[in-house]
Amino acid sequence: MTFDYKKEYKEFYLPPKTPGIADIPEMNFVAVRGKGNPNDPNGEYKKAISLLYGISFTIKMSYKGSHRIEGYFPYVVPPLEGLWWQDGITGIDYSHKENFRWISMIRLPEFVTKEEFNWAVWEAEEKKQTDFSPAEFFTYHEGLCVQCMHVGSYDEEPATLRKMEDFLSECGYQPDFSGERLHHEIYLSDPRRTAPEKLKTVIRQPIKIL
Repeated sequence: MTFDYKKEYKEFYLPPKTPGIADIPEMNFVAVRGKGNPNDPNGEYKKAISLLYGISFTIKMSYKGSHRIEGYFPYVVPPLEGLWWQDGITGIDYSHKENFRWISMIRLPEFVTKEEFNWAVWEAEEKKQTDFSPAEFFTYHEGLCVQCMHVGSYDEEPATLRKMEDFLSECGYQPDFSGERLHHEIYLSDPRRTAPEKLKTVIRQPIKIL
């Protein structure tokens, strides 16, 4: 049976449309850092996505080659995720996407060690004749968060964020942004194949008790 992280960990990938509290454990990712508007067709973000999927599918399809990864199991590549921030402000300002800084990432299965990750980077570079050095093995322990399923276009996310803020004030929590605790989104829909009003995005933000 093919392992699907979205189905096995529904509490992380399929939260309800009403805000809730979650304690997110440490996970490993393939990640690429960058800056700028993600909608720029010639920007860094589009290039980063290509690198992430190149390495993710190199690992997923490794069983078809001569390289054997200890503990490998068949799995569905997890969804694309992103950590977002802008220098000098708390949270994010959707009206100035050109100022975005981000870490774009895809979760790695538990059997992927740093050594196996390095092999995947080398293998992807050999096969695609592309520089994959911007990709990194990234460990992130998110901890206590508020999260919610947002259904709709990315530009409508501020309405969901306000709903999350109201929930926090009612429950005795407050946002807890820092250099390592950031606005987090998980993209469950492909915007190339999904109408904007039907896009599903998990929105997650770090919190602490008042």
